[in-house]
Amino acid sequence: DGTFNQYAYEGMMQAADEFGLENAFIETQQPTDYDKNVEQFVDEGFDMLVTVGFMMGETTQNQGEANPDVKFTIVDFAYDPTIPNVLGLTFATDEAAFLTGYAAAGMSKTGKVGTFGGIEIPPVTIFMVGFQGGVDYYNAQHGTDVEVLGMDLFVGNFESTDDGRRVGEDLIAEGADIIMP
Repeated sequence: DGTFNQYAYEGMMQAADEFGLENAFIETQQPTDYDKNVEQFVDEGFDMLVTVGFMMGETTQNQGEANPDVKFTIVDFAYDPTIPNVLGLTFATDEAAFLTGYAAAGMSKTGKVGTFGGIEIPPVTIFMVGFQGGVDYYNAQHGTDVEVLGMDLFVGNFESTDDGRRVGEDLIAEGADIIMP
């Protein structure tokens, strides 16, 4: 995808190169393949698997519990209580989005900024909430009333630039002069 999954792939390739590890990957085409793909690597004898994305959370948990001798790492998901052989990797992305919201509020000429998400899941909504928080903080510090549009907008995917463009154009039509997708 050129970003999120690409970075995970490049990190895996770098680790394999630097540490002389055998590696393989599967680019899952649909969520119904999650379990099958993870099971394939378990069956092939890999002793560590990296899954990427919040939507892999249930599969990673189930596979981790069913295969206690295999180590798992999942990006953008964590478990409470923790699972001994599964490491969840989460990031304070709301903090970066907060700064973006603060800067957007300070730069807006229309008094309206926008945001929207791909799919309504916690790793996406945390950005949006952080952005709103930054705008709110700017407003409180400067006595302004910059409005955030799009807090309930989700295009339903992460692939379609046409969907993103359509939502962005709608936000612009509503007066947003800065948009954080």
